[in-house]
Amino acid sequence: MSKKIGVGIIGASAERGWARVAHLPALQSLGAYEIRAVSTTRRETAERSARELGIDLFFDNHHDLLARPEVDLAVVAVNVTFHRQVATAAIEAGKMVFCEWPLGRNLLEAQEIASLAREKGVRTLIGLQGRLSPAVRYIRDLLADGYAGKLLNTSVRGYGPDDVWVGRFDPHFEFMADKGSGATLLSIAAGHALEQLTFVLGEFASVSSTLVVRRNEGLRVRDNAKVTISAPDEVALSGILENGALASVEYHAGSSPGPDFVWEINGVDGKLILTAEDGYANIADLTLIGRRVADRLAPLPVPNEYRLAPVGLRGPAVNVAALYGQFAQDIADGTALAPDFEAAVRRHQLIDAIERSDQTGMRSIPKKHY
Repeated sequence: MSKKIGVGIIGASAERGWARVAHLPALQSLGAYEIRAVSTTRRETAERSARELGIDLFFDNHHDLLARPEVDLAVVAVNVTFHRQVATAAIEAGKMVFCEWPLGRNLLEAQEIASLAREKGVRTLIGLQGRLSPAVRYIRDLLADGYAGKLLNTSVRGYGPDDVWVGRFDPHFEFMADKGSGATLLSIAAGHALEQLTFVLGEFASVSSTLVVRRNEGLRVRDNAKVTISAPDEVALSGILENGALASVEYHAGSSPGPDFVWEINGVDGKLILTAEDGYANIADLTLIGRRVADRLAPLPVPNEYRLAPVGLRGPAVNVAALYGQFAQDIADGTALAPDFEAAVRRHQLIDAIERSDQTGMRSIPKKHY
């Protein structure tokens, strides 16, 4: 690619945050991109980020960043309650947009954002990087090649780590006590796992769920005050995939005495099991074992060609770099393989159906997005 893609990161704090640990190292590892501008809500943090990155453009609001012609791609890395506001402004400014997952606080917001991007003809990218995990891409190919034969069932059991999900809210995460924020155990930890499951095995045709708030009172760390929690900390769902297989997913707040993530896939001719010590399967190092028919379970090393991120990159930035890399390749080739806002709407549809099923029983998943 002859021309680098100029990136402006909205929410690029020098102190903390997802942009710092994932987006910045991912972008810095890829030759197709150049970080040209950053913004935060405080000028001093934006200036510090710019200084660390060696760039000149920093702002205390996203509007000034979006007005800069040097920015081709706007990265929305603020908390989900502001996604609609910031992503909409970026689309209206004619920028390509990468928005972190979830796209909106709910299905309606996601549909509105995606509709505007489609109307304006803007290229989009959604932070559902888990589908580009090397192990996930590998098992997708294994299954397509008949490794397990006819799919019978699949199950996921995951744990949200001992942070906000167990009811301790530092100032940056207080909003997550409220289910209406859109940033919940279901939408984030389970949502990323559901993205990986459906990428490999196909969409749900129907779903039934139970969502429970067991920790209905938490602690606000800044003043040790009690805070009411409305976001579920126990998630259980089951359903039928479009291919007819049974699927079940459970997510629990806290940690497990064993692996925090276990995904089992069973077919007539074989079995695959993915595990990770981290319940955030979208960024975790996944270990794969499997067997065919009567063989014993054995490790299945993932071939090197399934890694899309640059060699040497580690941690949360790996799959994010793969996502950016695929997006750059799409731009160069005229393809659309990276997940966009339309993919985000599909995932929001599933989450919306899960939430409604908790109240009303079994729900069919709509095939149309709008």
